[in-house]
Amino acid sequence: MKKILSVILLLTVICFGSMYVLAQNKEKEVKNMSLENKKILIAYFSWGGNTKFIAEKIHSKVNADMFRIEPVVPYPTDYNETAYGIAKTQKEKGTHPPIKNTDIKPYDVIFVGTPAWWYTMAPPVMTFLAENNFEGKTIIPFITHGGGGGYTINKDMAELAKGSRVLSPLVVYERGTSETEKEIVDWINKLNKEFK
Repeated sequence: MKKILSVILLLTVICFGSMYVLAQNKEKEVKNMSLENKKILIAYFSWGGNTKFIAEKIHSKVNADMFRIEPVVPYPTDYNETAYGIAKTQKEKGTHPPIKNTDIKPYDVIFVGTPAWWYTMAPPVMTFLAENNFEGKTIIPFITHGGGGGYTINKDMAELAKGSRVLSPLVVYERGTSETEKEIVDWINKLNKEFK
């Protein structure tokens, strides 16, 4: 009798343990039924690597193509020269630097990633949005910043990408924290509700 009770107890523990592991794994999965039927692109500009890091995290959760927005003339590697020199001047003058572009025609949904530079998106991202036809497409912004937050970047994107629908942005400080992966999953699940 003790042997049977031990076996039942062991099976119960295994069963509940398996259910717990499955529940934990489900929590990490993205329920992206709405996004599943869409042709998706993740387009991002990254100077210091933070936006690229977040783009890759999103890519691990969403079935999408990925494209790095690159200016024809790369920014200098020196932060001060880039941020306080070229990028600031481009922002003040409203310059959209030429980029090595891509064709977005096949895509329904475009995740657009940018660092926050001078209270808005980086100039190459402005070029990307201004030079492509986003009519009828959905833009999903993701923004990395060094302390200023997302500003009004999602609204700025809507102004440049005429005829598009811009959904709620993900805003991440630098590369995020140990919670960032969960925040990305929660954000994508929230986006799916916006699609309905």
